[in-house]
Amino acid sequence: MRRTGKRSASGEVGRSKWSEAQRASLYSEITDRIIADQEGGCVPWVKPWGSAKASLGLPKNAATGRSYSGINILILWGAVIEHGYPGQSWLTFRQALALGGNVRKGEHGTTIVHADRFIPKSEKERAKAEDAEPQAIPFLKRFTVFNVAQCEGLPEGLYSQPEPLPEREIIPHAETLVRATGADIRIGGDRAFYMPSADFIQLPPQPAFFEQINYYRTCFHELGHWSGHPTRLARDLSGSFGTKLYAREELVAEITAAFTCSSLGITPTVRHADYIASWLEVLREDNRAIFRAASLASKAADFLLAFQADAEIKMREGIAA
Repeated sequence: MRRTGKRSASGEVGRSKWSEAQRASLYSEITDRIIADQEGGCVPWVKPWGSAKASLGLPKNAATGRSYSGINILILWGAVIEHGYPGQSWLTFRQALALGGNVRKGEHGTTIVHADRFIPKSEKERAKAEDAEPQAIPFLKRFTVFNVAQCEGLPEGLYSQPEPLPEREIIPHAETLVRATGADIRIGGDRAFYMPSADFIQLPPQPAFFEQINYYRTCFHELGHWSGHPTRLARDLSGSFGTKLYAREELVAEITAAFTCSSLGITPTVRHADYIASWLEVLREDNRAIFRAASLASKAADFLLAFQADAEIKMREGIAA
């Protein structure tokens, strides 16, 4: 059903009001989506690693070869990270059919926008009467696109082939500390987290990081969480995302990473202060929060660094023997 507004004598006023309402709604919808990505930690222009499967190049239309621009880049980046698509190529439903393929049943598309302009009939008449240039009204159209990974039957050349990852840029003394902790660290995928219930850490492969030095910052952040397990320093790790308890623990883990990296002479390119600031916004009502977090982080960093000291002692004793 097509929705129409009340038409004036010129037939354009109702249309203009509806277009404005549509445009405001779409701007709000897209803005809310970007904010939700930020709040959920899915921020491809900040996240220090990409996918082990896909690079965060510019998304493009697989049929025309044209790159998307503006807000559509952010929308499609977010979709690639959220769903783990292996590439940055997209098609409309009709384009997939035209290429001899189809969108798989049950797949949901991603809404993007196209900016355009139109000149209402009333504006053309006004401009003609006043011998002036008509003023075009900007508007947004929405389109639904599908990643080629959501399609089947397309020509082989359209499907993304995973590129081999480069070699790891290893920092030996950081590796020594990580191994010495004995933590269960599982490498793979495109997420970094610590699972307290199963007591393991998940990390993306080091070469998936845009700058590999940041792998160690992320690793020590998760080891900071790991140190809080009931069998170690016994912090409360029960907070769910968005709660104050969760924010406090994130502060502790990030400051632990900062302290540990500093002790090892590692300088990540993702600045710890930027990350901490996002959590301080949640904790502004508690002006002692940063002090408590720093105290707990010192204990956690000392706990982690003690493993390296023990490893070096054992190594020296082995050489002496």
